Amino acid sequence: MIKKFIYLEWKAFARSASFGKNLAMKILLGFLMIYFSLIFIGAGVGVFYALKKMNLDPLQTVNKFLIYYFLFDLVIRLLVQSIPVLNIKPLLVLPFKKSVIVHFSLGKTMLSFFNWVHALFFIPFSVVLILNGYDLIEIIFWHLAILSLVYINNFLNIILSNIDKLFVVFIGIILVLAGAQYYKLFDITTFTTPVFQGFYDIDGLFLIPVWVLAGLYLFTFKYLKKNLYLDAGLSVKQDIATTENLSWLNQFGTVGTFLKNDIKLIKRNKRSKTTIFLSVVFLFYGLLFFGNSSQPQVMQIFGGIFVSGGFLFVFGQFVPSWDSSYYQLMMTQNIPYRGYITSKWWLIVIATFVSTVLASFYLFYGWEVYLTIVVGAIYNIGVNSHLVLLGGAFTKTPIDLSSAGGAFGDKKAFNVSAMLLSLPKIFLPLLLYWLGLHFADKTVALALVATAGVLGLVFKEKVFSVIEKRYKIEKYSTISAYKQKN
Repeated sequence: MIKKFIYLEWKAFARSASFGKNLAMKILLGFLMIYFSLIFIGAGVGVFYALKKMNLDPLQTVNKFLIYYFLFDLVIRLLVQSIPVLNIKPLLVLPFKKSVIVHFSLGKTMLSFFNWVHALFFIPFSVVLILNGYDLIEIIFWHLAILSLVYINNFLNIILSNIDKLFVVFIGIILVLAGAQYYKLFDITTFTTPVFQGFYDIDGLFLIPVWVLAGLYLFTFKYLKKNLYLDAGLSVKQDIATTENLSWLNQFGTVGTFLKNDIKLIKRNKRSKTTIFLSVVFLFYGLLFFGNSSQPQVMQIFGGIFVSGGFLFVFGQFVPSWDSSYYQLMMTQNIPYRGYITSKWWLIVIATFVSTVLASFYLFYGWEVYLTIVVGAIYNIGVNSHLVLLGGAFTKTPIDLSSAGGAFGDKKAFNVSAMLLSLPKIFLPLLLYWLGLHFADKTVALALVATAGVLGLVFKEKVFSVIEKRYKIEKYSTISAYKQKN
């Protein structure tokens, strides 16, 4: 039976209309998986000796921060991990038992990269602990408990994935707990560390997460089986409809009409609302670079670009995919591409300006830091805004507006042109900034990056002509791509 499911999975993949693109993307993802796997293995071995060098007990220290490790893991799963379930509709008319279908679907989730990558850290770490005198049996019990907690997060992700923006709650919990611990108001590790350490010290305590995992699997199985029928999801939740005219945008003509459509799209749909939250999260990205003396100075412009360009990166990269559900209808109308592109550009510009204003709290680090953010905003408006719009002509990925999940990537068509266009977004300003620092000083470095942004604004119309031409060339292939379901 399992062989039949695997065979059907392979057929679905090989016969997909986007097989070549999916294959290329999976190869790229494979290299990324290998890269992160090596990082986890290295961390699993290295963390022991690093903590020993700091005169800390490796096991106790790791146990102290495991609460944050698992909370952060759950957030990443809710944001990124898609649930690899089967397409059940064609299977339900075949002679397969529902229980078998559900078991196979859950089995697929257990083989996810988000699960076994943790083993690449904990197994080497456990081996090093054993080689350095820790009790073999107790380490095995501790490892089984930790592995059970990993899979508990996996099934929690399945159960909670339909609750919109739940990851915001967990991010808030992490920030509150970490902030309270940093300012010595409340230390959650005081209560959690004895529990994780108890998996090693107390015989039989590891059975608690094991039994919790078993119960959660059973609950998830019953939940999915109960909702496994052909018309699942067909009933629609009824909401009271509200309208808004946004008539003040009429004065801007065609651009205003498109802007009204974009504003309504963002306000009314789960997926687009998520981009607003992620844009706010990007505002705090600079905390990793500003005021951190260990970071290379050239990385400050990297932080400036991301702080001001959150909306550009999470929303702009999916233009025109936001309109994929009705793109065919739009193309049947007498719609000028120039007006369509300009409206998206103005939306990005406004969001970048607002982000820059909100980032004024970085003045706490000094005027130079905030000036770096302003320069990053100028570059985003003058250069990166054009690049994301041009890249949109090549990235033909339909978006499910009703789903808040997958904010960092629905299945995206891999395209070499789009990938190459993404390089100047980051590497060009880094290069300009480095040249300025190398041959002069920080002022010159910032001036070079800002000049690139200003030149982009000066030649905006010529650049837009190129973008418009490319959209027209890709028009019919884009329409065809939005029709594809696989």
